Amino acid sequence: MKKFTKMFMALGTSVLLAACSDLPSDAINMVTREEGSGTRDAFTEITGVTQNDDDMTTPAAIHYNSTDGVLSYVADDPFSIGYVSLGSLNDSVKALKVEGVEATEANVAAGNYKVQRPFNVITKKDKELSDVAQDFLDFILSKQGQQIVSESGYVPLDVDDEYQPSGMTGTVKISGSTSVGPVVESLAEEYQKLNPDIKGIEINQNGSGAGIQAASNGSSDFGMASRELKDNEKDVEATVIARDGIAVIVNKENPVDDITLNVLKDIYTGKTNSWETVKQILNN
Repeated sequence: MKKFTKMFMALGTSVLLAACSDLPSDAINMVTREEGSGTRDAFTEITGVTQNDDDMTTPAAIHYNSTDGVLSYVADDPFSIGYVSLGSLNDSVKALKVEGVEATEANVAAGNYKVQRPFNVITKKDKELSDVAQDFLDFILSKQGQQIVSESGYVPLDVDDEYQPSGMTGTVKISGSTSVGPVVESLAEEYQKLNPDIKGIEINQNGSGAGIQAASNGSSDFGMASRELKDNEKDVEATVIARDGIAVIVNKENPVDDITLNVLKDIYTGKTNSWETVKQILNN
């Protein structure tokens, strides 16, 4: 498949897409996140790729363990499709409408865009946070913190509390989602400006599953998760700090502009594996 793609890329993307009807049956290059990614968990749940707690993503899918990897692959490959956090979307790729609705902050906030999920910080149940960890969480959930959430491209919470610098000292350790990580980094930077005696906020972006485990075993003050908690994750609790859309992305030269949840399910389970078939389904 890689040889096929490289051969046709040499002809130019316009020629490729004009010849869509001649593409082989495996022409769609499906890009997904790695197992344990909160973005993947949320995407497969919403689209129905996960069935009875079993992720049915086709083995033919190409795996990346970072948002940047997905963006780079889709930007370079005319046959590809992938998904990334809305806040990480850039103009190197094209975001598809889903069920006729654009992936925008406003549509996520209104509940109209269906592929969306919470950004959570995770704490262990019945374990009191350190004073500095609690103060950082208070900042995140304040007007100032939620302004940073909004400026980062995510949907903020409706909050009234103003944050007052506390003069805290100490450290905070956070681990988890690579989607939640960037906005938490921005929040930490502003928090430390307001509280210059803070010794440091350590943020390790190693995936939602790892973050939830770190909160559970106490190796981090907070985990970060870009999905809902699962039924078996009973010893931790989630605090929503923002909402995020998951943008379905294709190469900028791809003529498809809109897609349905059912078609996404069929693509990622391997039932539909050519762009010609996708166009036929969408045009019927």
